[in-house]
Amino acid sequence: MRAVMDGLGRASHVDRQGLLTRGARAAQLALLGATLLIGGATTQAQTQTLAALPDASAAIERGGSAKPVSAWNDFCNRYPAECAVDTSEPTTLAMTTALWRTLTAVNRRVNGRIRPMVDQQHWGVVDRWDFPDDGQGDCEDYQLLKRRMLVERGLARRALRMTVVIDEIGEGHAVLMVRTDRGDYILDNKTNAILPWQRTGYTYVKREGQDGLAWVSLNGVASPVTTANR
Repeated sequence: MRAVMDGLGRASHVDRQGLLTRGARAAQLALLGATLLIGGATTQAQTQTLAALPDASAAIERGGSAKPVSAWNDFCNRYPAECAVDTSEPTTLAMTTALWRTLTAVNRRVNGRIRPMVDQQHWGVVDRWDFPDDGQGDCEDYQLLKRRMLVERGLARRALRMTVVIDEIGEGHAVLMVRTDRGDYILDNKTNAILPWQRTGYTYVKREGQDGLAWVSLNGVASPVTTANR
């Protein structure tokens, strides 16, 4: 009887050891599985985040100083704070999904709410830069309103530069250039699509400077592709 009891005791001890070993192995496998699951979810989230961002652009090359259009000087006399350059602000914005959503929403909202009207009909002068607070305006008025709305949403004005281009039909046109760590993008009243500057089909003449009141030349750099939805 004692031998039998001793044998049962030893078997029970072995079983307990086996259970502990198998339990430890199962816990390790569960931990490994959880780690792989979290890693997979993180990779998927990163992939989705990158997919939500625009294609990488490039910073447009600048030249020397350039004179702003005279209507800009008049605008600055009436709204000096809009033209002041705060050198403590960053010159570029970090491109994130939140920034992209903000840019897209503001661009679409302004394009949809302002009725196009040339300056001569609107203001009785050939060229005037102003906010379209009455719901009417031409290209530069759209972009000035977009810039004001983006600044109100916390974006650095120094990275939002009014820009003069020659458009696809050879006429002068104003757009808003947003300078980011993924390149320079264009907000335009002709399309709701926010495009890298190279894909607009425009020739770039000059834009606001980022270090003072003087504008900078863009050397007539032409983007090679003309987009649809004009």
